[in-house]
Amino acid sequence: MKYLIAGLGNIGEEYKNTRHNVGFMVLDAAAAASNTSFIDRRYGFVTEMKYKNASVILLKPSTLMNRSGNAVRYWMQKENIIPENLLVIADDIAIPTGSIRLRAKGSPGGHNGLASISEVFGTDDYARLRIGIGNNFSRGGQISYVLGEWTEDELQVIKKRLPLAIEMIRSFVTAGCELTMTTYNKAGKKPVDDDTDGGKNR
Repeated sequence: MKYLIAGLGNIGEEYKNTRHNVGFMVLDAAAAASNTSFIDRRYGFVTEMKYKNASVILLKPSTLMNRSGNAVRYWMQKENIIPENLLVIADDIAIPTGSIRLRAKGSPGGHNGLASISEVFGTDDYARLRIGIGNNFSRGGQISYVLGEWTEDELQVIKKRLPLAIEMIRSFVTAGCELTMTTYNKAGKKPVDDDTDGGKNR
């Protein structure tokens, strides 16, 4: 069985440590945990890892964020991957920094990458692993915040949560979306002893 795990972000050194690139961060950690590395291929940086009986393709689109759907469609068609075996990883300002939430479907919620994928496929019915980046910005400051670099405190929180994100990816490809949501979404909530956003999102 083949799966496509697409982590959303923007290519380029200027975006490397930004909140919007947390999808790339998760995939980099997953690849490192499997002793594999990405290769620059059509529409993205790609690697493949094996987990139990699953063949898992990791994709970091090299398109602009708002054209992520083109990369996802290309690799799903190339590898003959069914929609149920697609998992998209993206940042989410609607949940606290470090929270992780798996959903079987849902609206893009203002996320350009998710909106592109929904537009290309004509549906919101695909699994997404949303990584909270908080919403500690003033009115009109969303773009600067999302494209801004992590604070040191935020980065430490995210790094601590990467192993859980990898566990959830592995569970998705072995146990499916519904069981993974039941098993992990509660654990994915923000630790109560963390206060990187001043408690704003609690």
